[in-house]
Amino acid sequence: MAEFTLTSPEFRDDDPIPRKYGYEERNVNPPLRVENVPEEAESLALIVDDPDAEEPAGKVWDHWLVWNVDPGIGRIPEAWEPDALEGRNDFGEAGYGGPNPPDGEHTYEFTIYALDAELELPSSATKEDLIETMAGHVLAQSQLTGTYAP
Repeated sequence: MAEFTLTSPEFRDDDPIPRKYGYEERNVNPPLRVENVPEEAESLALIVDDPDAEEPAGKVWDHWLVWNVDPGIGRIPEAWEPDALEGRNDFGEAGYGGPNPPDGEHTYEFTIYALDAELELPSSATKEDLIETMAGHVLAQSQLTGTYAP
């Protein structure tokens, strides 16, 4: 079977994320493509975070948590209104919170997980809750990385 992948038509892996997706700009998610989802997948989960925020913020900054995404989605459009559950990001909001590095260029990780079940989690769930609940259910994962500078 071909490799499970997450890509974007707006930026390549390790390239700059277009400015319009920033928190202080349009603050909408970039379009994404999900390919070669394992046939046995029952749902997908997506985590977008900023590991470079550890030093200025004291933690990895969570920008978007989405779970119970239909595994047949194929494309996640720009400014997506998910028919899935979204957790609270570290801006204190539900949904997508775009890049907003306080101190120079940061790297943002878009990680998608193919799961063998739908997850029972409230929309108040944190990334830690999501990761804990996914344990033992991950069939495959893929990551797309982009950079963003103030």
